[in-house]
Amino acid sequence: MSLRRVTVRTAGDAAEPLRARLLELVPDGFEERDNGGVVELAAYVPEREVEAILAAFPGATAEAVEDGWEDAWRTFHRPVVVQGLWLGPPWERPPDPSRTVVIDPGRAFGTGAHPTTRLCVDLLARTTRRGSLLDVGCGSGVLAIAAVRLGFEPVLAVDVDPVAVETTRTNAEANGVSVLAMVVDALAETLPAARVAVANVLLGPIERILARLDSVEAITSGYLAGERPAHPGWSHVETLELDGWAADRFRRP
Repeated sequence: MSLRRVTVRTAGDAAEPLRARLLELVPDGFEERDNGGVVELAAYVPEREVEAILAAFPGATAEAVEDGWEDAWRTFHRPVVVQGLWLGPPWERPPDPSRTVVIDPGRAFGTGAHPTTRLCVDLLARTTRRGSLLDVGCGSGVLAIAAVRLGFEPVLAVDVDPVAVETTRTNAEANGVSVLAMVVDALAETLPAARVAVANVLLGPIERILARLDSVEAITSGYLAGERPAHPGWSHVETLELDGWAADRFRRP
């Protein structure tokens, strides 16, 4: 199948709404690179999908994908280690299978190397009281799977996208862990209760999700350093930052 690489560039502080819009058009995910404050979002799509993306993003560019792009794409997805957990794609060899989260980026939503994912895993690992966990907007299931590896139980994962839920189930099975994944609209339906909730989505939805959670503790990310979701009813505990992104921990007072 002939593919095209469609690239959208913007200043870092204007990238959030573009990410959301691009994910609507390309639910299988996209590359993201920060080049000196200019964020580059790039999606590999069939020729038939190019016109819609160019129309949605004035100034976007499209170029033919050269032979061997698969190897270059694999090079882009490298493993990372966060708090002793190895997060990476299946073609890399993990050092200790019991401390790994293996995610195939070809199944959408990324491998876990994005700073927001790493920040959430870091905060999950620092959580002093484990117990049940709810992953809201689970995507590939990387945070849900990481939570199991870190000792949370039971772990539930919800997403409004059935593809994300099926991807989470597949990845959980591939990693040999138990995650209950369900299709739930977190902004409209009742969310399952859990001691800890994690949500790595966009700033606006996170503010609405915080108001709907039945949890003692919440970990949030998906927004830039310097931003923090409005959190009435919650006490802010701590913030972590990495590569221009932020994550926060909140507790019920």
